[in-house]
Amino acid sequence: MGERGRLIIVSGPSGAGKSALAAAVLETVPGLRFAVSYTTRSPRGKERDGVEYHFVAEPKFRELVDRGEFLEWAEVYGNYYGTPRVDVDEPLARGEDVLLDVDVQGARTIRAKRSAAVAVFIMPPSFDVLRERLERRKLDKDYVMKQRLEIARREIAQYRDYDFLIINQDLAQAAEELKSIILAYRCRLAARAEAASSIVGTFGGMDAQNP
Repeated sequence: MGERGRLIIVSGPSGAGKSALAAAVLETVPGLRFAVSYTTRSPRGKERDGVEYHFVAEPKFRELVDRGEFLEWAEVYGNYYGTPRVDVDEPLARGEDVLLDVDVQGARTIRAKRSAAVAVFIMPPSFDVLRERLERRKLDKDYVMKQRLEIARREIAQYRDYDFLIINQDLAQAAEELKSIILAYRCRLAARAEAASSIVGTFGGMDAQNP
């Protein structure tokens, strides 16, 4: 049986840059799959169905919930989001690493179910910068943006619950840090145990004597 893949969770407040960082590392890290979430909200900007999200109507989403298709799901800002179980478990079983971009609530739910996952918190450099980013996106009505900022105040303190912290002041540098975390995670002793055992076997095993 081959080695299982590793689950990497990228999370943080809305506007911290999770999606941009995920897109950046997916272009540069081989053997990394992105689990595309489902949502009932409408596409934004240049978002494409099946790429950034699977865009579905609420009845279809509820049908998927009833069938137990989601690893986690939640209502966020009046829309539903869910992580498809099959898009996580099947690549992991094939030995591929899977990257998830989820909110803080989703990250907490997934970590409770998948304790071996590594979680990376993406933090903006300041509250003012986060507000400027959300304003620059021009994707939300004023009351929604205010709500995002209020929730961010609560979420930001939860960084202590994560394994790694990236302060996303410069996207290129933050992407390099995320890439480094993923590559280092692949090199942990536990992750390389099967390969190491096979190599040791070519030397005669752990109990081999000097010739």
